[in-house]
Amino acid sequence: MPIKKFNHIPLSVLDLAPINEGDETAQAYKNSVNLAQHVEKLGFNRFWLAEHHNMPGIGSSATSVLIGHIAGHTASIRVGSGGVMLPNHAPLVIAEQFGTLETIYPGRIDLGLGRAPGSDQGTSYALRRTLGTTGDEFPQLVAELENYFSPNPAGRVKAYPGTDLKIPIWLLGSSGFSAQLAAQKGLPFSFASHFAPDYMMQALQLYHQNFKPSKALEKPYVMLGVNIIAADTQERAEWLATSQQQQMFSLMRGEPTTFRAPIDKIEEVWSPREIQIYREKMASESTIVGTPDLVREKLAAFINKTRADEIIVNSQIFHHEDRLRSYEIVADMME
Repeated sequence: MPIKKFNHIPLSVLDLAPINEGDETAQAYKNSVNLAQHVEKLGFNRFWLAEHHNMPGIGSSATSVLIGHIAGHTASIRVGSGGVMLPNHAPLVIAEQFGTLETIYPGRIDLGLGRAPGSDQGTSYALRRTLGTTGDEFPQLVAELENYFSPNPAGRVKAYPGTDLKIPIWLLGSSGFSAQLAAQKGLPFSFASHFAPDYMMQALQLYHQNFKPSKALEKPYVMLGVNIIAADTQERAEWLATSQQQQMFSLMRGEPTTFRAPIDKIEEVWSPREIQIYREKMASESTIVGTPDLVREKLAAFINKTRADEIIVNSQIFHHEDRLRSYEIVADMME
């Protein structure tokens, strides 16, 4: 089916396979499959999954495996990584994994790459077996990965499958580093404005000012993350948003938990200082909580300000039926 658009740009979905308090991980995967099928019917463009580790409330740690699971239960929506944290992996392994995915689901796989560990320092060591990597080697890792996908890879080692496969590579970031690298390489860029809004405009400026056309892309292409929790009433939306607030607070404390149910009075659970920090961080144009009219107004304003080419929507909502409804509300705004 044709991809529906809002303000003439596609909308996509970011999923973390949230593991709800009291649920088994298997239920999180069933929910992700159901959500992907739901948004595919609604006309969303992509369904991306993000790599995180050592977080009991996030089930998308084995990102490549879950991408294959989602792609196998959908028919047309693009499925990809938002993203794979490349310094955690040997580029050859990622080339083989995504070469396999592209071979099974041709023309539907995206490879979004990030340079952060996706977790704490101890987990980084468990993943990488060294703390000598800082992310500064990210450009070299990307170049190595690109070589494996080329028609005639340099060197003795080849990726099978992988060689000569046209898998779109995106660079992801929450600062200017990946923005500049994406510009230099002529690659599409996705900025994590849903959790790093303060650096968004600076990163966009760096990307557009330094962009060099490439075989992959003739002109800049930016996708921005937006948190949207939409409901039929403002009261319901704000209540549902307390689950995301609790998730943020637990990460701020360094005590990640499973994804928790909404609560009536957030101030009875968290300190005034924690609430203030959260509100300062999330009281931005890239977090929208409210009714259909409010979401439509604020999303349109965000797009008009940023001139984004695509929006990827993150909706962390505890009750699955409310999450489906939130994406229905967003879809109803699409042309």
